[in-house]
Amino acid sequence: MRILITGGGGFIGQALARRLVSDGSLNGQAITEIRLADIAVHPCPEADFPVTAMAGDISSQSDVDTWIGDGVDTIFHLAAVVSGEAEADFDKGYRVNLEGTQRLLEAARGLGTKPKFVFASSIAVFGPPYPDGKIPNDFQTCPATSYGAQKLASEILVTDYARKGFIEGIAIRLPTITVRPGKPNKAASSFFSGILREPMAGVEAICPVGPEIRHWVASPAAAVGFLIHAGSLDTSGLGNRRAFTMPGLSVTVGEMVEALEAVAGPEAVSLIRWEPDETIAKIVDGWPRNFDAGRAQELGFTADSSMRAIVEAHAAFLAES
Repeated sequence: MRILITGGGGFIGQALARRLVSDGSLNGQAITEIRLADIAVHPCPEADFPVTAMAGDISSQSDVDTWIGDGVDTIFHLAAVVSGEAEADFDKGYRVNLEGTQRLLEAARGLGTKPKFVFASSIAVFGPPYPDGKIPNDFQTCPATSYGAQKLASEILVTDYARKGFIEGIAIRLPTITVRPGKPNKAASSFFSGILREPMAGVEAICPVGPEIRHWVASPAAAVGFLIHAGSLDTSGLGNRRAFTMPGLSVTVGEMVEALEAVAGPEAVSLIRWEPDETIAKIVDGWPRNFDAGRAQELGFTADSSMRAIVEAHAAFLAES
């Protein structure tokens, strides 16, 4: 099996590549090649088969065609401009997040082999007003940001290309992933990792929202598990309902801080500075907070057990680094 991961230089792309190398197979088929495509050259895990870093621009059809090359069997499409940047740079967001997705779909279509296409979407496809309690998977999609609109439009493209028989497509709506390793990015949700990651490293962090803010989160390990499971599913019976909200945890910022204190102690919590940011607060206020992910769970998708377990997993990651 030959696999292409767009966004292969990002932390989820890298984690997915390591998991695939470790497993050595996907959906019962031995992996023979992994291509990690991103805007710049990036590390590749060692493997008994070729793992190649491929630099290029997903908004360039020639670059995308090079990534596809002589063919791939499974495509994990993770490449995207993150939420805050997509909101700040309207043209770039649509060029990368929407036009880039269609260029990749066109390249997959051109193969004529109906490859599996796993699209990393987002809960940002939903927008207010939200119902009381949990949001069902079939709740109306009404994005409150350009990023959410780009993800929703891409979901529709994936569904239509699958309907036409060009790909075996599935879209998985990821929760906000925390704790992200590395440095903060331009995502409006970046602070959800920062208020845990930085204090655990002994560094001060800024929280731009209040402790009462509630959000839907999952760990990096859960995100990789979602992708692997999606890549292993038989999508033939999904019809035109190919977008699934992934399971996660509905937690407040205050509960996240409580988990931090339980794992890393009050010294870590003291490194959090509470500085309200109206722009970020406005974006976050338009995001959903709790879901009924039963439809995804019926297909076998599973998530984390608790917020404390997520923080403990990051502590273990730091200890191993």
